[in-house]
Amino acid sequence: MKRDFDLIRHMLSDIEAMPAGEAIREFKYPEYDLATIEEHVRLIDEAGFIKGEISDVMGGPRTCSIFITGLSWEGHDFLDAMKDDNIWNKAKESVLKPGASITFGLLLEWLKIEAKQKLGIP
Repeated sequence: MKRDFDLIRHMLSDIEAMPAGEAIREFKYPEYDLATIEEHVRLIDEAGFIKGEISDVMGGPRTCSIFITGLSWEGHDFLDAMKDDNIWNKAKESVLKPGASITFGLLLEWLKIEAKQKLGIP
């Protein structure tokens, strides 16, 4: 499975929009199957972008139990860097294009540079 940064962006946005004191226990995106969604939850957890607990489940259609209480500081930073639709679309065309290989860290640095340029910060 390849990382889908659009799915990651949706998830982080949904987590940010969640009211304080509540938790997300599942994500439903009709264009994605359950296995893909759960694997991306694991990825954003491994990246340190979320707070909460993700645990393995044996048997059944689900592979993990999800209890997300919010974004970490890094998760907020990553989401803030990718919020602007113009910058995000530029990232998808230039650095996330098919066949390109990029890490979360490199993507975040690229997004920060673009945001600084947009704001006129040297």
